[in-house]
Amino acid sequence: MKTNTLSTASNEVRAYAQLQREIHDALRVQHPEWIEPNGDCPTCESYETRLAELLSISSQAEHRSAA
Repeated sequence: MKTNTLSTASNEVRAYAQLQREIHDALRVQHPEWIEPNGDCPTCESYETRLAELLSISSQAEHRSAA
């Protein structure tokens, strides 16, 4: 049972990481004006942070409703 849970969690982490990369890449392509000369993209990072916050809130609410 624990192995199955770990496998599911691992798959979720990989899926989240992939989604984050896709969003980051898409934002950079759609908004090249956001990219600073050194390659940083603070606006992209802000969007990524907000997505992580929203997913965390959603996950917490899901866990509370399951309890």
